[in-house]
Amino acid sequence: MDRFSQILYQVVFGPRRREPIMTTPNREIFHKYLATVLRNKKCFVYAINGTADHVHIVFSLHPTVSLSDLIKDIKLSASSFIRTKKLFPMFDGWQEGYGAFTYTYSAKENLINYVSNQQEHHTKISYYEELKNLLIDNEIDFDDRYLI
Repeated sequence: MDRFSQILYQVVFGPRRREPIMTTPNREIFHKYLATVLRNKKCFVYAINGTADHVHIVFSLHPTVSLSDLIKDIKLSASSFIRTKKLFPMFDGWQEGYGAFTYTYSAKENLINYVSNQQEHHTKISYYEELKNLLIDNEIDFDDRYLI
């Protein structure tokens, strides 16, 4: 039997201590690199965007790929790319964890628009507030100590 899957993810993570180091214009180069890494891992990328202190990735996960392994590979590869290309001089590594949220395909367009408008969105709400809201909206228990 073939594998049938329709899993749409939004993954969110940022630099260690949520430092606002992912500055423009190199942020766009970084996002393009992330898209390449995901495509090489058999994922379909719908949107990548973020601000100086975090990144959002919307993608379909291939059924043969483990999410935790994918995130580990993305972070390792991106760290090397950032350091080699000297994209963000103050980059000191990634936060330990990440947020991962699944969505139905009927939510895809709204999710893509949400991620595409991150700069405007974050004029009104901080990354901390956004992450907390995502966790609450998705009914995920959390401890505030791990969001900072």
